[in-house]
Amino acid sequence: MSSSFFRAILLMSASFGATQAMAKPLHDFANVTLSPDGAHLATLEKNESEQPGTRVPNQIVLRNLPDGAPQLVGLPCAACEPTSPTWSQDGKHLAFIMREKGKQERRIEIVDSDGKNLKTLLSFNGSLQDLKYGSDGRLAVLAIEGAHRDPGALQAGAPQTGEIDAQQDEQRIATVAGDHLQWQSPADLYVYEYSWREGGAVGETPRFVGTAAPGNGDDHWWLAKLYGFSGEKADVLYAPPLSQQLGLPVVSPDGKTVAFVGGLMSDFGFFGGDAFQVDLTKPQAKPRNLTPGLKGTVTGLSWCDGKLIGAGLAGARSAFWNLSGNAPVQIAQSDDLISNGSGEPKLVCGKGRSVVVRQNFTKAPELAIGVPGAWTDLTHDNADQPAHAQARSVTWKSDGFTVQGWLLSPLSRKAGVEHDGKIAMITQVHGGPSSAVTPRYLKARSENERLLNAGYDLFLPNPRGSYGQGEAFTQANRRDFGHGDLRDLLRGIDAVERVEPVDDKRLGVTGYSYGGYMTMWTVTQTNRFKAAVAGGGVSNWQSYYGENGIDGWLPPFFGASVYDDPAVYAKSSPINFIKNVKTPTFIYVGANDEECPPPQSLEFYHALRTLNVPTSLVIYPGEGHGMREPKHQDDATARTIAWFDRYLNR
Repeated sequence: MSSSFFRAILLMSASFGATQAMAKPLHDFANVTLSPDGAHLATLEKNESEQPGTRVPNQIVLRNLPDGAPQLVGLPCAACEPTSPTWSQDGKHLAFIMREKGKQERRIEIVDSDGKNLKTLLSFNGSLQDLKYGSDGRLAVLAIEGAHRDPGALQAGAPQTGEIDAQQDEQRIATVAGDHLQWQSPADLYVYEYSWREGGAVGETPRFVGTAAPGNGDDHWWLAKLYGFSGEKADVLYAPPLSQQLGLPVVSPDGKTVAFVGGLMSDFGFFGGDAFQVDLTKPQAKPRNLTPGLKGTVTGLSWCDGKLIGAGLAGARSAFWNLSGNAPVQIAQSDDLISNGSGEPKLVCGKGRSVVVRQNFTKAPELAIGVPGAWTDLTHDNADQPAHAQARSVTWKSDGFTVQGWLLSPLSRKAGVEHDGKIAMITQVHGGPSSAVTPRYLKARSENERLLNAGYDLFLPNPRGSYGQGEAFTQANRRDFGHGDLRDLLRGIDAVERVEPVDDKRLGVTGYSYGGYMTMWTVTQTNRFKAAVAGGGVSNWQSYYGENGIDGWLPPFFGASVYDDPAVYAKSSPINFIKNVKTPTFIYVGANDEECPPPQSLEFYHALRTLNVPTSLVIYPGEGHGMREPKHQDDATARTIAWFDRYLNR
């Protein structure tokens, strides 16, 4: 079956909500999964809806390599949402988790490599995620029996009623045993990630290595340790310092070592830092740093043909290092974002080949195949997708650091947006702060594309605290939120103004999460910006500490709790400088946001209103940390553009 014919099937499918009258929608690729023998590929794919306010579910697509002809797996319902595809060791079967919209039950499904013989292995009342096959054919998963809500701090919080913390959801490793799960980790530990530890005899109790912490899973990840698991027994392998979080544990094929990423991380799932390795054959062995002093950030780890490969960011580029020797050796780099469909570089490999999603700001994503650094396109589904902007990388110096950011400009200027040959620019600060803006394709109808269409340039900086320049750079805003990173932003704008005709009198600033905080902070420190939009921000670190559901992330970044060192929180709290604000500021947040609760936005809004600074606040019902409902996304974007138009285009 040809790729274009497969695309036609998706276009005609009712589940994709497309009609013949519509232009070709963007085709998305996610969760790239390659069988160990490199012969079979599975992905989650969908066509973006052309109907505003409509969410499209993913479908599972199988391909035999190297030809890549796609085979759509037929799911039993239009509202079924598959996740976590994983191949059996022999490549004959693909297992995945499936949930039907509106239902609590999750199911583990299995299908043959040709897309036939779909059957249910297990039905489960609770949460399931992160399926993994062991070499002996057993299937493991992370599970929460009777989960009160979907796990993760980004999800909408459950109502706070009754006795608080009386019952904690604990996520555990389990193996599939017939029609039920058999627990493989203790009941009092929340397991975040895990890897099979192979090398034991067939039939032995399964062994795993993973990251875990007792108690509240959302809150305690920043204190997680590395554990070895055998049955329901757990032993601490490594307890990191306060300023280091752990992610992406990967056990070597021979079961003798485990590698992981360690660094200062602000959010579970946004992993970055140095790569470390622990010898599992030696009791109490200390981790060895595999990338000391690396001028980059490791964001992915993979075992490829007996070699440990690190993927990551080096400045503006995706980079890949062989970490199996005494020092990291770069084996590939690219101006494109090279990943498994996520926002950070990751490498997916199996027996002599790798398959990745390749994209940049102006080139839509495609699957690519080959050895690292020599990938060729496997698909051409988005060949007709246009660029929606011009993009360039900008670098500048700040306090001895080399800082990098992205400048996006419209392909053509609307009449009337230039004032004396100059244009308005909006600085958009990313969340985190341990994260980075990477060159992902600019989608039609995205907020950034709509801002560009409205006539604005966009500046997307990666200030200190970001990934891509090494761990020292990521740690550089520790106990210094809003100070050094704001200097980086302002100097970055100066650098842009040297290469682009930006009107310094028509600057806007916006951001969400940490970017929302930085927006609130910025307008208390400078009047350089004439309009601001703060999404899901923090106005008062002192009150925030007691309001949010994940205060565990604060001591690693502030060095102590607010009760032990209130001054370090006070010096970075926008509310303490609120009387400096002159900038009109629009604010929005999700009603059930546990990371940045609505009272933080209410406090900032109330202060601005009292001080007669133009302001507006919208709290979106049912939303957690980020807008999930397309209608809320569209509304927030429309209000954002209207706010900037009002104050920047006078």
